[in-house]
Amino acid sequence: MKQQPHNFSGGPGALPEQVLEQLAEAIHVVDDCGISVLGMSHRSDWFRAVVDEAEMHLRALLGLSVGQQVVFMQGGGTAQFAMVPLLLGRKGVTVEYLHTGYWSGKAIAEARKFADVRVPWSGESRGFRELPRPDEAAFSPEAAYLHYVSNETVEGLRFSERPGVVGVPLVCDMSSDFCSGPIDAGAYDLIYAHAQKNLGPAGVTVAVVDDRLLVDAPDNLPSVLDYRPQIAAGSIYNTPPVFAIYATLLVLRWLRHEVGGLAAMQAINQRKAESLYQALDQFDDCYVPRASVLDRSPMNVVFNLRRPEHLPAFLASARAAGLHGLEGHRSIGGIRASLYNAVSEVSVTALIDFLDQQRPHLA
Repeated sequence: MKQQPHNFSGGPGALPEQVLEQLAEAIHVVDDCGISVLGMSHRSDWFRAVVDEAEMHLRALLGLSVGQQVVFMQGGGTAQFAMVPLLLGRKGVTVEYLHTGYWSGKAIAEARKFADVRVPWSGESRGFRELPRPDEAAFSPEAAYLHYVSNETVEGLRFSERPGVVGVPLVCDMSSDFCSGPIDAGAYDLIYAHAQKNLGPAGVTVAVVDDRLLVDAPDNLPSVLDYRPQIAAGSIYNTPPVFAIYATLLVLRWLRHEVGGLAAMQAINQRKAESLYQALDQFDDCYVPRASVLDRSPMNVVFNLRRPEHLPAFLASARAAGLHGLEGHRSIGGIRASLYNAVSEVSVTALIDFLDQQRPHLA
């Protein structure tokens, strides 16, 4: 397989090269089954084993307890925005959401259709350039749950500590930093993350649901938006995204057996992010990081040019140099380098060299 270009896309993001090679083979013939993974029955014993192994690896990586259920679903984070308030909220019940950027705003808008949403802190007036300090958000101990986005992909912000108060169920959208490092999974009542950042291609979303949340769940939810039938069916309630789940399995194997686990992955990710932020700070005559230093995301490095009029030429030069996916999100523009798990340190070094080389053209 030829060398892949440097992929800094915000999502779908890069996949490990060895996973791409395995997928290329599986598209023709998978394992000893004799057919393509794209034509594999979701009711086959082979696919049942794929789902079970993927769950096993995820449980080992996160240290999940028996009472935490894993389910592979469809619909992305957007479906989860509805599923959470359908499960835990209703009109007349107060739920809390931190408003820290683009995707938390989307979650809030969806939750308001099903529950009374209270926002204990919003970064909108500050341009979503920072996250709340520990004493800035007034959380209610009476809320049905607290929802937050651990890593805001668009603005390049990431929480370094869990928010909230003891006794209030904690729900987290970890879509863009899930499995990028260890977490205390037992501190969360519900975690969800779509795979196309750190775990696989688009099409599959992982949810980790504590059994306690399901005890008093409403009995009139649409089955496809209810965690219980999905869990009971072992993630094969209806036709699942077979290819995407198989790719996720390959990435999970890579994380455990090649990388060496989430602590090792975190160390790699920290090196990548620190080197890129250091370069941006060093080259501050040309580049302007967007996020507060305290809240900078190691997954999504968002910045702009001091002279934004040079942006189209900068991005064109980047593509010509084999650096892809650096365009900022459509809502804010600028530049975004996503450093997901499969983005290598070699790619980050290539980007830093390019940033240095471009300086004479950006003055």
